[in-house]
Amino acid sequence: MDTAATGLTFRDATDADVDALVALVESAYRGDASRGGWTTEADILEGQRTDPEEVLEVIKSSDSRLLTVERDDQVIACCQLEHRGDHAYFGMFAVSPAQQGGGLGKVVIAEAERLARETWGVAEMHMTVISVREDLIAWYERRGYRRTGKMSPFPYGDERFGVPQRDDLEFELLVKKFA
Repeated sequence: MDTAATGLTFRDATDADVDALVALVESAYRGDASRGGWTTEADILEGQRTDPEEVLEVIKSSDSRLLTVERDDQVIACCQLEHRGDHAYFGMFAVSPAQQGGGLGKVVIAEAERLARETWGVAEMHMTVISVREDLIAWYERRGYRRTGKMSPFPYGDERFGVPQRDDLEFELLVKKFA
């Protein structure tokens, strides 16, 4: 039995989840708390990763869902799924630093892929990852995602996305084709 999947509840986020989800995403990527896991961006970005307005926008969007993962009534992971025609976009993926490294991320991404295929009938999942995050990109590659070499600029100067600590940040598109 997959112990990472034991006792998990998957559900769509509601307005009441906004504060917990913002705290989860921030803890997984920014500040000292994020250093407890391996997904930290603390060395390349300071400031916020998300805010209540962005999370609420995803929750309210008719083309998106914010999948919330709980264990023992605690929010421990989340991800955004957005329907974009022939593919789904995967974003806002966060696993609590205390839960990282035990296989939970694999379980969450597999469920997200299943939901995207079943809900929207899409043939692909797309995501963007900061190109200097080689460890994270390698993790996605092990899940079947492929680097495309298609880059988009990092929004320098827009602190809603963080305060860059280096000048070479850009996003790379990763794609997984469903069989």
